[in-house]
Amino acid sequence: MTSTASLDALLREVLTPCAHPGGPGASAAVVRDGRILASYGCGLADVERHVPAALHTNYRLASLSKAFTAMAIMLLTDKRQLNIDDCARQFLPALPACANDIRVRHLLNHTSGLWDYEDFVPADQPAQVHDHDALALLTVHEQLYFSPGAAYRYSNSGYVLLGLIVEAVSGVSFARFLHEHIFASLGMRATVAHAEGISTVPERAWGYTVMSHGAQRTDQSPTSATLGDGGIYSSVADLAAWTHALATHALVRPTTWRDAVTPPLLADGGRGPYGFGWFVEHDDAGMWLWHHGETMGFTNGIACDPARDLAVIVLTNRTGGAPWQSAQRVLHTLRTSPA
Repeated sequence: MTSTASLDALLREVLTPCAHPGGPGASAAVVRDGRILASYGCGLADVERHVPAALHTNYRLASLSKAFTAMAIMLLTDKRQLNIDDCARQFLPALPACANDIRVRHLLNHTSGLWDYEDFVPADQPAQVHDHDALALLTVHEQLYFSPGAAYRYSNSGYVLLGLIVEAVSGVSFARFLHEHIFASLGMRATVAHAEGISTVPERAWGYTVMSHGAQRTDQSPTSATLGDGGIYSSVADLAAWTHALATHALVRPTTWRDAVTPPLLADGGRGPYGFGWFVEHDDAGMWLWHHGETMGFTNGIACDPARDLAVIVLTNRTGGAPWQSAQRVLHTLRTSPA
């Protein structure tokens, strides 16, 4: 296994482009067996107050949240409170008739054919869109991109609906379900599906966009308030527990997880790239998973190898960049280096 000193140097190297002196920063960690082997923070979590980014800084995860939404569905599946092949309209009857054949499974692996709710939100809209607002936007469109299950198209709409399905089935808010059944049980004490005015984010990183005149706070957009597709805040420290739970099947049965990392067969005979909340890859070293997270003011990446209980996490509080490539690069180095 690569030495701790080498890991520190590698993280420092890949994070250097993610931070600016006196500007927004990044936090990263290499995790094996739930233990942080190396971590590195650079830049500022709060530029105005000069608070440095660190191991316990909480960033908005953006689409890294999707893995938690998918896990919530899997937990309900294991409890036999729903079946992933149930019709989505069974839980969300407000969906239009064109959604009759959309199954929960299609929402999970981005094969539903649903329109993107963001397409109907003006960039200058003053009020933020919440999950039920997104559902309302989808109810007025009586067509799909394609027949459910026929093709792959990445869809934030699908994951907003999955969060609403969790609420409909469990009878509690999506944020509460995540806290009680995932975050609290894994000891992720600072992680939260954040709703302004309802919850708070400790050690919060604020989002920025770096411009020619410096860093400008751009922490929120009209679509920053939806939860199912990207509203979770967490730190690299808490995410270490999360990746370890995936590797050890601490939350769901191995058979459920196996379904989650099996991409769907499409109409053209090929397979989509996505399982349940993760992009799924295979190479000579076996299967590995990854995800990007991009939203106003935050850009993140995670890559993990569950069979080796190995993960690399990179979180940044700035618009732009591709930290998922950094995470993948470090993971590849570790998976191919001598033990």
